[in-house]
Amino acid sequence: MLKLAKVLIGLIAALHIYIAWFEIFAWEVRGPRVFPTFPAELFSQTTAMAANQGLYNGFLAAGLIWSLLIKDAKWQANVAFCFLAFVATAGLFGAFTVSPRIAIIQAVPAFAAMICLFIGRLNARPQLS
Repeated sequence: MLKLAKVLIGLIAALHIYIAWFEIFAWEVRGPRVFPTFPAELFSQTTAMAANQGLYNGFLAAGLIWSLLIKDAKWQANVAFCFLAFVATAGLFGAFTVSPRIAIIQAVPAFAAMICLFIGRLNARPQLS
């Protein structure tokens, strides 16, 4: 389960790297194709806001990648769980305020990784006889 959790953490980090790139560097170019129902003039007016959001997504990716580099298993799990909780919270907030699809894209994978991490850590503990 810990290996699956790490794979999910890596995939979630990759997703947030993509989101950061999109919001920081490609908002005006790709935004209208991704969000076709938004007025086209909205993208040039919201570039700074999107870049700010992208920065936060970059921080989420950085925290998840950092968690994979920590050698101590307990701290690795703690840091991963913390950043996964941030991702899940952002996903739920986005689902309620923007689109329910955000929960599927962000929150569900984060919760799945947290569950795998939790089960993996339980199984890794020495059993008392």
